[in-house]
Amino acid sequence: MSNNPSTSDKLLLATIDLMAEKGYDGTTTKEIAAAAGVNEVTLFRHFGTKEKLLAAAFNRYHYALEMTKLFNESLTGELHEDLLIISRKYHYLMNRNRKLFQIIQKGSSILPPEVYQEAHRHPQELRKLLTNYLISMSEQGKVITSKHDIQAYAFMLMNHGAFNSNFSPIDLDEFIEESVRLFARALTP
Repeated sequence: MSNNPSTSDKLLLATIDLMAEKGYDGTTTKEIAAAAGVNEVTLFRHFGTKEKLLAAAFNRYHYALEMTKLFNESLTGELHEDLLIISRKYHYLMNRNRKLFQIIQKGSSILPPEVYQEAHRHPQELRKLLTNYLISMSEQGKVITSKHDIQAYAFMLMNHGAFNSNFSPIDLDEFIEESVRLFARALTP
């Protein structure tokens, strides 16, 4: 089996790289095709439009699928440990996908609705996963009974704020350890 990326993956990665640098409007399908080493007809045959190409990039390279797998396969049922696992994976994925967020920030007023919908699907999925996890933990008596959707949202904002911070006076691992410790302590009955 070959480790070479498929034509679709080459196009998606070229899209992410170019649009992170030049913005959505500043990037043409011709440039994307050239960067991927294919012709523009191939790009249109695979994706149809620039909008669908960018939406496919968010679908393929954002985090919803990997986080779903993490919740289904890697959690231990111990609140503190699970929140550490979730937090660390979130930061790993967000940093890996940093260019996707640059695209959103650069194109906030001009990106097509299809792209925004796909980009926002991921945090919505994570919030559902976290909420369901907290409900399950509450049913087992491991988490206080409260507004689990708001708790999930607060946990996400805490981590997203750390990811988005332009200054880093604290080591990220230390932040994750301390913030998870505080969060788990607050939720423990």
